[in-house]
Parts: sequence; C-alpha cells; structure tokens
Amino acid sequence: MNTPRTTLLITLTGRDRPGVTSRLFGGLARYQLSVVDIEQVVIRGKLVLGVLLECDGPPDLTGIHAAVSALAADLGLEAEITTGSGSGSGSGSGSGSAGVGRLHVTLLGSPLTPAAITAIAGQIAASGANIDRIGRLAQRPVTCIELEVSGGDPALLREDLARVAVSQGIDVAVQRGGLHRRALRLIVMDVDSTLIQDEVIDLLAARAGCADEVARLTAAAMRGELDFAASLRDRVGLLAGLDAGVLEEVRGDLRLTAGARTLIGTLGGLGYKFGIVSGGFVQVIAPLAAELGIGYVAANELEIVSGKITGRLCGPVIDRAAKADALRRFAADAGVPLSQTVAVGDGANDLDMIAAAGLGIAFNAKQVVRDAADTSLSVPYLDAILYLLGISSDDVAAGA
Repeated sequence: MNTPRTTLLITLTGRDRPGVTSRLFGGLARYQLSVVDIEQVVIRGKLVLGVLLECDGPPDLTGIHAAVSALAADLGLEAEITTGSGSGSGSGSGSGSAGVGRLHVTLLGSPLTPAAITAIAGQIAASGANIDRIGRLAQRPVTCIELEVSGGDPALLREDLARVAVSQGIDVAVQRGGLHRRALRLIVMDVDSTLIQDEVIDLLAARAGCADEVARLTAAAMRGELDFAASLRDRVGLLAGLDAGVLEEVRGDLRLTAGARTLIGTLGGLGYKFGIVSGGFVQVIAPLAAELGIGYVAANELEIVSGKITGRLCGPVIDRAAKADALRRFAADAGVPLSQTVAVGDGANDLDMIAAAGLGIAFNAKQVVRDAADTSLSVPYLDAILYLLGISSDDVAAGA
C-alpha cells in the first residue's frame, strides 16, 4: 500500500516583475520536491502564481516556509503555503481519472457580466462538476473566458448551460478536452449570412426588380417553412432575363463578415483546410473562394444562355442533404475524419451538415439551428470561432 505523499501549495500574489518564477524555484531547488502543477496569471500588472509540489521525503517545512517568506518579503509579494496529502494531482491532468469528463467550457459575451459568470459557475457546481482552471482568450470587442472543468457529463452540462446562456444573453460552448479540439482540421462554412453578410440571391433580385418576393421566399426557406430546393427554383425563376453581367457587379458588392479574413488566415497558417457550401451560385462565390484561399467549393450553378440568366439551374440543387454530402466529400479528399471537421451555418439547410461534423456551430442562426448545433455564436465576428478552438486573441496578434 502506498503511503500518501505530502503536498505543498505555494501561492504568491502582488505586483508582477521579471524573475519571480525563477527566483522562487531557485529557492526551492535545495529541497527534495517534485513539481506537480504550476499556474500563473497576470491581470493589469497583478500577479497570482500558484505552485503545487510533492515532497520526495519528510518535508523540511520550516526551511521551505522561511525561504518562500524571505523571497516574498524581498519582492514585496504576499505568500501563502498550505499542506496536504494524497496524490497531489487532484483533478488535474496528472490524475488517472482526469481524462474522464474533462471539458472546456467557453463563455463569450459583449459584455460578459459578473452575473453571467456567477450563473454559469453556479450551474457547473450544481451539476457536480468542478472548475479547475480559468483563463481569458479575448477581451475586445468580445470578452471570452475559458473554464477547464472536470467531473461533468458533456451532454447534460451542455443542455444545462445553454439554458443559463439564453437567460444571461451570452454564448456558451461545451467541448471535450484534451487533443480532440486541437485535431479539428477542416472548416466548412455556409456562405450567405455566414461567410458574407449578404444573401447573393437578394442582391441579384434587387437588380431584377423582384427583391421583395425573393426576400420573402428566402426567409421562409431559411426558417425551414418551405422546401429549399423548390423555393430556390421559384426564386431563380424570377431572375429570368437578367443580364449575366450583373454577376460581376454582385461579386463586387459582397461584404465579408467581420473577422472572416482573420479566421481563415490564422487557421490556414496552422494547416487547416477550408470549404464553403452554398445555396447561392458558383459564378459569384467561386472567385471569392479563390481570393480567400479556400480550397473546396460547392454551390448551385445558374444557367446562362446568350449572356442572359435563363431562370434555371444547371445540375443538382445544393440543398440541405447536398451540403452534408459536400462536407463528407471535402473531408475525404482532405484526408480528414468527420470527427475532425467543423461546420458553420445559420439556416435550416445547414442542419445536416452541422449534425455530420465533429463540431457544429450555429452562427447568428435561426432558432432551429441553434437548438440543433453543438454550440452557437450570437456575436457578429466570425473569428470568434478561434476561441472555440482554444486560440486566444493574443495568439492571433502574435502570429500576425
């Protein structure tokens, strides 16, 4: 039977300055200690440094206390030393059971209020889970913090926290911890109202003089009230006779969603691959994909005869099922398992794609999509997806 080992938790707080960590461990080096965990946070120049240690033999508590106290006094810091017994690793990554139920809970708000954090933390505690670590991923224009949580059931916790998020007006994502999140390697996005702020067919309809009718049909289709394929054919039919030259005009009018270039550039630099799937038209979005370096494209094709849009489509309709098929096809070509894919969309025709992906994200989406997705974002910044992957705004700035 193993004898429980003595553990020491040393906490230093105060004004940050260079060399605190090195001096602390320099002072501890003479003692028979093993480092189990370290956590350091600096907020507006205020340092909180925690070090968890195990004693390899009978601890010289008097000597360790004197060394730490002398260091703290010299640096103008507050020091606290607490002792315990056991494995020392607790619920941290060194624990044998740590992998079970270890989760990342990401909170996003603009603003993110103390009341919201209180409600989320309270629900986590009520579920029987424990918050092991908290860190900030972004501050402006969206505040994002990430909690490392152990002991929670991901499905139940996701459901419970989703209700709290709605009541608090924030976004919450619950994901498995460890290597799973870092393995996500293919991002497939919807285009209209996701990658771009516009609906391409609405821009074409404005030039054809049928904007109100097309907008009505589009909205109903996105809410899932109309069959998408039939609705699309009806809308395309209203464009009959429009000069094909307007496609170039519409391409010039497209407005990328805020943060789109940052998202694609950052993840592209990390080796991620991108695809777009759209109920819109390849004549408009393929050039945009080429400009952004997006390698995979699936979209509808307008039939053009003698320089005019005929009001018909060429080939099969890219509808709800076709979007999911495109995700699978892109993943197979990229050599990426579906479990390592991310799908992002806002409308009912994105539901199958979101369900098929390893991580489905509803981006400023209709309620039916928010209810079905793994997580949802209601902030108008596409690069907030980076935070769901554990990439902070400081990481982005450092890589710029």
